[in-house]
Amino acid sequence: MKTTRYYILALLTVVVWSSTFISTKVLLGAFTPLEILVYRFALAWLFMFFLHPRFHAPESLRSEAGVFLAGLTGGSIYFVAENYALKFSLASNVSLLVSTAPILTAVAARFLLKGERISGRTIGGALVAFAGAALVILNGTFVLKLNPVGDALALSSALSWALYSIIIKKSASRYPSFYITRKIFFYTLLTVAPVLILSPPRLDFSPLLDPKMAANLLFLTLFASCGAYVVWNGVIRALGPTRANNFIYFIPLLTLVESAILLGEPLTPFALAGAALIIGGVYLTGRKGKKEADADSTGDNH
Repeated sequence: MKTTRYYILALLTVVVWSSTFISTKVLLGAFTPLEILVYRFALAWLFMFFLHPRFHAPESLRSEAGVFLAGLTGGSIYFVAENYALKFSLASNVSLLVSTAPILTAVAARFLLKGERISGRTIGGALVAFAGAALVILNGTFVLKLNPVGDALALSSALSWALYSIIIKKSASRYPSFYITRKIFFYTLLTVAPVLILSPPRLDFSPLLDPKMAANLLFLTLFASCGAYVVWNGVIRALGPTRANNFIYFIPLLTLVESAILLGEPLTPFALAGAALIIGGVYLTGRKGKKEADADSTGDNH
């Protein structure tokens, strides 16, 4: 089935994104979060330009505004808000609040996308998966210290990703997806420029002489940015933003598994219970009822 293919692509994408935490942690030994963001997207833009070395006239003011907003919401705001949230709030707070992105996507899509419905199963599945993500992230340590600034930034990050998903769903272009993704990276760099004025990046690339550092930056560039964004944009258009973003709940789970394999961290009963809830919640949200299946069979199939 065509839909099954997109489910597999969504899962593969979140596997890549779950690994970015480990790569970023390695790079933080030599670079600031903002420097990693800039280097990652600048290199990604260059690589996408290599794949599609052409410039095209904007299709319309509206379409160009959509690409600009995609770069703003899915690039600069998302990453800057998340990175700065970590400076003010606990990592567990930030992870948990960013995990509200699928719920915020479902609510926003209901009002901003035509024909997007929120069924009881969708809400129920999202809440079950969120509860699972909470168990995985908190891992039995139910101590949350509220910080208005940090928590607001984390929620802004989640909301920006929800809006990005809706923008991608609504957008349509006759140009190749590589070119559109390249423009999104360009607008990410353009809209992050004001932050760079306040906190200019150092131009010291000597740490990249270390093969481990270079390999992790290339992973973030080629796989987590170039490949993942192109694939994810296609997944959003095929499955819709609500179903697609529910796969984000797998990220804390996959990060936990990777930490257990690579770093020897134990898998606790809380984490295993959270894993079961995430899988069950995503299944409930992705499973179509009879009315939805009938509507899809008579409507437009991607």
